[in-house]
Amino acid sequence: MVNVRARVPFKVGLKSNIPADLLSFNGLESGKEHVAVIFRDADKQSQPPLVRMHSECLTGDVFHSSRCDCGEQLDETINKMGEHGGVLLYLRQEGRGIGLYNKIDAYELQSQGMNTYEANNHLGFGDDLRDFGEAAQMLKALGVTTIRLITNNPKKIRELEEHGIEIAEVVGTKAHVKDGNEQYLKTKAAHGKHRFNFD
Repeated sequence: MVNVRARVPFKVGLKSNIPADLLSFNGLESGKEHVAVIFRDADKQSQPPLVRMHSECLTGDVFHSSRCDCGEQLDETINKMGEHGGVLLYLRQEGRGIGLYNKIDAYELQSQGMNTYEANNHLGFGDDLRDFGEAAQMLKALGVTTIRLITNNPKKIRELEEHGIEIAEVVGTKAHVKDGNEQYLKTKAAHGKHRFNFD
């Protein structure tokens, strides 16, 4: 199922040229171009590796939007894995699975007062359409079946376990509060049951 494994340099914190392996996959039913980034050969070590499933967020990851915390969570993960090793699964599931253009429509509705879930529902979508079954397939293709999962999201924990991945430990990310996203984070905690520490 692993298609190509290429070694590429990453910038981790203030350090450049940190080697990591970038992997592509074939045989994924959705046809989406999910990738894995493996730091410090974490898939070849005996202890359960740190793993994060990060769903693509163009606005947060690339353009540093203040509406969400996705870019900060991604940076936190890369910094942690650059130091300790880990497997980052970057999943092409923009906007909780509704796609980029629909997410922009949802942004406009949020500007009118709806929260992120209400906006998606208003557009005819469920709260979260992401499917983490293919992430489990990717891990199994790497020979990884027991992990330490970096997440605040109980849906990710539940779905990985349902697909045969054992979670030895859950490692939370920080609550990256900034101007423009505090209500978004509180909504994720209240509605999506994300586990944040706002202290």
